Amino acid sequence: GFPMNKKLYRSKNDVKISGVCGGIAEYFGMDSTIVRLLWVLGTLMNFFVGVVAYVACVFIVPEDPGCIDVDFKEKK
Repeated sequence: GFPMNKKLYRSKNDVKISGVCGGIAEYFGMDSTIVRLLWVLGTLMNFFVGVVAYVACVFIVPEDPGCIDVDFKEKK
């Protein structure tokens, strides 16, 4: 079944703009390209709803805290 304790996070690895679609894809076990295409199609059908929903997700959905940032460089 679908685990109930799973949380939705913005992806730090699969990012094009802010990781919203990558996070949704990770949550549902889908390819992020499909999620992005569906979001674009939905936004084309109703631009205002698609853009507002994306911006809301950027502010509401937290970044994945358990992810290792491969570009992180320690200050020396």
